[in-house]
Amino acid sequence: MSFDKEIEKRRTFAIIAHPDAGKTTLTEKFLLYGGAIQTAGAVKSNKIKKSATSDFMEIEKQRGISVATSVMSFEYKNVLVNLLDTPGHKDFAEDTYRTLTAVDSVILVVDCVKGVEMQTEKLMEVCRMRKTPVIIFVNKMDRDGKDPFDLLDELEQKLDIKVRPLSWPINKGTFFKGVYNIFDKNLNLYRTSGTTVEEEFVAIQDINSPELDKQLDKRDADKLREDIDLIEGVYDDFKVTDYLNGDIAPVFFGSGVNNFGVRELLETFIRISPVPRPRNAGDRIIYPTEPKFTGFVFKIHANIDPNHRSRIAFLRVCSGKFERNKFFYHTRSNKNMRFSNPVTFMASDKNIVEDAYAGDVIGLNDTGNFKIGDTLTEGEKLTFKGIPSFSPEIFKELVNTDPMKTKQLEKGVSQLMEEGVAQLFTTHLTNAKIIGTVGELQFEVIQYRLLHEYGASCSFKPMQYYKAFWISSDDANEINQFIKTKYNYVAFDKDENPVFLATSEWIYTLTKQDYPKINFHTTSEMEQDEIVK
Repeated sequence: MSFDKEIEKRRTFAIIAHPDAGKTTLTEKFLLYGGAIQTAGAVKSNKIKKSATSDFMEIEKQRGISVATSVMSFEYKNVLVNLLDTPGHKDFAEDTYRTLTAVDSVILVVDCVKGVEMQTEKLMEVCRMRKTPVIIFVNKMDRDGKDPFDLLDELEQKLDIKVRPLSWPINKGTFFKGVYNIFDKNLNLYRTSGTTVEEEFVAIQDINSPELDKQLDKRDADKLREDIDLIEGVYDDFKVTDYLNGDIAPVFFGSGVNNFGVRELLETFIRISPVPRPRNAGDRIIYPTEPKFTGFVFKIHANIDPNHRSRIAFLRVCSGKFERNKFFYHTRSNKNMRFSNPVTFMASDKNIVEDAYAGDVIGLNDTGNFKIGDTLTEGEKLTFKGIPSFSPEIFKELVNTDPMKTKQLEKGVSQLMEEGVAQLFTTHLTNAKIIGTVGELQFEVIQYRLLHEYGASCSFKPMQYYKAFWISSDDANEINQFIKTKYNYVAFDKDENPVFLATSEWIYTLTKQDYPKINFHTTSEMEQDEIVK
């Protein structure tokens, strides 16, 4: 197959959702259709087999397994699909944010009973910021949930994006009878069988055809016709370009657990979703079809088991061709590196890969050489943009409880921050180390790993900060003056970028007024167009 065709056949996307919306179930059904697994439940059973040693670490280990198998590749109708599963737990939202930098599109799963939840809104904010194309799957239609039209209104209002249904449910809950595929004009009648692939569709080219009345009773057929007429009257015609520009989100309805409405979603996805897209590398734009290899690390996963201190760096290929045992240039360290055992992921299995193309995600064994955001090339000095750190919600000062293990503590903290477990802010005045997270669970994970992997013990002292703001200005003197004046509230992130730690929203507002030449950012990435159409 030619180089260009290898790229054109790839689709790299993430499934994102609020916990319990059905993300893992939908992932399983995609793998089922792609032939990567034979029966539904394989992904979950794989998690169950690998147990943990303590209650809170069990949550983290299950996440670890999810990370290790989070890049799942399968073929469907001659399209190579790279599916990135993301942690649903809000305490690990930062992982999901970074994963979104490595994909070209997103499928967002919404529970029809609960509707749009807060975590879903936050995830959608990141997609809007990056203009990432989004398809929405409204799940659990076999349960008594919200009215579909009410859900569409809620999606538009809370997610701040125009929507366009491309499939439509026939009733819901105990009266759920099926899904009408608006995009392909066919009918899929409901049956409760979610463990295997079934293909029973009735082509209904004209919804006013008597064929519809044969398949449904008159009441349901008339109701479906009314609903479709209303949709066609209220919503604009669906245009693929609007979806690819991130201006509209197609909506599908179904029941993931019963493998219902999933095929309509997958079939449409492989036809309309974007091929690998160009990326911003600062000085220039990198195009997928360029012959020379480039790629960046967006996730690092270390095994929690102290007997296996291996780390895997997850690398998104952006252009060219990655080849096993070939030397590539690590731009940050200014060194050439060779990888003898790169892996790809097929469901729960890791396989040695000989080559990879733009859109692919590969795992590289890491002995501590990589940080999140690192770039590999064939010699060109460049760094990809758009891997932001978001302002944490909880701040605590790291306290060393065993001064004899200071070196071990510093090494452990440094490596964990490189993995992206949390964010580290250091004050130049007192050298205090402040850890910022989005959830309490991360502090327990950090404490456990520092003790069991590095032999360093610590505690955490709560800090009353409202939010961290990265600061910038066109006037360097303004920044220097701000740091001098606000030294009690200024720290530096792991890359030595200055950060203002506001103690309250009122203090932040007042500070903004006092320093009009200072720009305050809630992410560390200040460039906006990190993905180019």
